[in-house]
Amino acid sequence: MASATRTTRTSSPGRHPSSLVALWRSSVGKKAVMAVSGLVMLGYLVLHMLGNLKVFFGPDDINGYAHWLRTLGQPLLHFGWFLWLARLVLLAAVVAHGTAAYQLSRRDLKARPTKYVHRRRQSSYATRTMRWGGVILGLFIVWHILDLTTLTVNPAAEEGHPYQNIVASFSTWYGGGIYCLAMLALGLHVRHGFWSAAQTLGVNNPRRDRALKLGANALALLLTAGFLSVPVAVMTGLVR
Repeated sequence: MASATRTTRTSSPGRHPSSLVALWRSSVGKKAVMAVSGLVMLGYLVLHMLGNLKVFFGPDDINGYAHWLRTLGQPLLHFGWFLWLARLVLLAAVVAHGTAAYQLSRRDLKARPTKYVHRRRQSSYATRTMRWGGVILGLFIVWHILDLTTLTVNPAAEEGHPYQNIVASFSTWYGGGIYCLAMLALGLHVRHGFWSAAQTLGVNNPRRDRALKLGANALALLLTAGFLSVPVAVMTGLVR
């Protein structure tokens, strides 16, 4: 009887995790979350880079663009609401991506308690540096928010004047240096992450692999060059 009772309780529907919870607990589910959240962040990065490049057209252009972002959705949305909704979506993607990455890393370390004597030759530099690259990017996000969103550490801190804030930040050696280091880490992260997302989502196949790898390299190079062009232009006096 006791055994039968235990069996009945174990098989009770109320004690089984939902499909979403079961998927999240699996390695496949965590990789899928990383892939989808990574693509969300990638879309944001492309748009953010294009917006940043407006700095080359002068203060009126990029300041006007920043104001336009705050008026999107009006009159349905109040001033600035769209921007905050976009930030919440991005924050959710960052948290989901980071949490899944951390848990997968811990799971991998537990499964392999001893390090391999010889590393696999196929492991690229970007693959070997994904973990510390993610840490660098996480720390950079905090700095970037304090610098150009809340303006807490920005030397100029002019609300509604991103052009002046960008120039003030990148005119300092530490502001430009932190940004450049983070963008190099971002390029490596995007290069490896794009390819990994394609594998996780089942997009790749032998006929598409070459094109996907070329696309990952091109996208990483484009984003890195685009983002780096702004601090380099400020530090060299091209933008002032």
